[in-house]
Amino acid sequence: MATDYKIPFDTFHNVINNELVSTSTTRQAINPSTEEPLWDSPVSTQEHVDKAVSAARAAWPAWKKLSQDERAAYLNKFADAIEANQEAFVELIGKEAGKPPQAAGFEFFLTMASARETPKLRLKEEKPEDNEDRTAIVRYVPLGVGVGIVPWNFPLALGNGKLIPALLAGNTFIWKPSPYTPYSALKLAELGAKVFPPGVFQALAGDDSLGPMLTTHPGVNKISFTGSTATGKKIMAACAGTVKRLTLEMGGNDAAIICDDVDIEKVAAKIAFLAFVHTGQICMDAKRIYVHEKIYDEFLTAMVAATKQFKVGDSTDAEAFFGPIQNKMQYEKLHDLYSEINKQNWKVALGGIPEPTTSKGYFMPPTIIDNPPEDSRIVVEEPFGPIVPLLKWSDEDDVISRANDSELGLGASVWSKDVEKAKRMAEQLEAGSIWVNTHFEVAPNVPFGGHKQSGLGMDWGEVGLKGWCNPQAYWIKHSGV
Repeated sequence: MATDYKIPFDTFHNVINNELVSTSTTRQAINPSTEEPLWDSPVSTQEHVDKAVSAARAAWPAWKKLSQDERAAYLNKFADAIEANQEAFVELIGKEAGKPPQAAGFEFFLTMASARETPKLRLKEEKPEDNEDRTAIVRYVPLGVGVGIVPWNFPLALGNGKLIPALLAGNTFIWKPSPYTPYSALKLAELGAKVFPPGVFQALAGDDSLGPMLTTHPGVNKISFTGSTATGKKIMAACAGTVKRLTLEMGGNDAAIICDDVDIEKVAAKIAFLAFVHTGQICMDAKRIYVHEKIYDEFLTAMVAATKQFKVGDSTDAEAFFGPIQNKMQYEKLHDLYSEINKQNWKVALGGIPEPTTSKGYFMPPTIIDNPPEDSRIVVEEPFGPIVPLLKWSDEDDVISRANDSELGLGASVWSKDVEKAKRMAEQLEAGSIWVNTHFEVAPNVPFGGHKQSGLGMDWGEVGLKGWCNPQAYWIKHSGV
């Protein structure tokens, strides 16, 4: 591995036109395991945004003229640069996102999968008509300057899933990380400055004022956003003024339907993992677990037992599965949701309202709610934390209707030894990703995104790559001149 790709991980700057740029104002994100402030990070102004957009626009003509193979060669060098700093990135993700080493390592694995596999994709021209008289071609041309607005739960992997396709398709790219997790993005862009031509990949950190500066900027051609549905709606409205292209990957309230023929111990353990991975802070975690009434009690017991095996710990605990909630805002939202347990008399199978404590860190107890009413907050809302309801079902049509009875439609799964039956059920679910006998299965060459209010468009795969382009109809007349 090339040693010249090693960079320091203790100072953090904006990256504009391949230069490390300081800002007059800085802020500090908080380590959610300790509640201690982390390093100074930039607070960008309109001037920084304007400079970055100007640099991106200036770099675009030469970048888009490169062939896909030439752009992929740059991206492969970039993947080498990321991999050369693996240990530092895993430690950094742990500190800023609150992930224990296993979870931080998993995020780095996803980041590298996108960095290595996405450059193998290629946009292909289509010929819907080709004869002696004329040829019609559909080609995909890059948009210009893309902006990725990246959330705090997967600050490296989700941003990389926007960056790599955007660059491969021939766009330039500005990365805006969450104010809660700015650090890994800035380091990634610092590495990018060692690989890409100036202006091709830049990163700007800041406070809540930064997003609107980018979404309304007339020099930006596309916004790709991952985050809450409420924020996504604001971004969509902001983009209307300049008719920006848009990809939105927003909230999820994924249903998992468990049929009565499953191996209970085996599937309960998998569902426990898929409901609580990254402490429930993943949009595609299983969040509503519908279990057939014939096996409900046994399944609940098995899932509680499986969940008890998962250790709670901080970003230094190599054995920990459950880490802290990433930020105080989400921590307080969860406290409010947990308070409903007593107000609504929910039956608690595991966990419950957190005990008062003087210890530091935004930790919440893993909690399983036993068959709450279908209209209760724990079923209707996306908790985004380590609390999940199990619900009984008996009729196939009814459970599909209940699973679909949500404004959100990100993912959904069906679990059964009868795969044909499970497929029949899964294909009726209203979600961007559907799975049979698995959940939260993703790959860089397969698109993911949401239906309904979970999103607009998709990231990843050939579909995601085309999302960074305008389709163009190209007519050639062979005679008649």
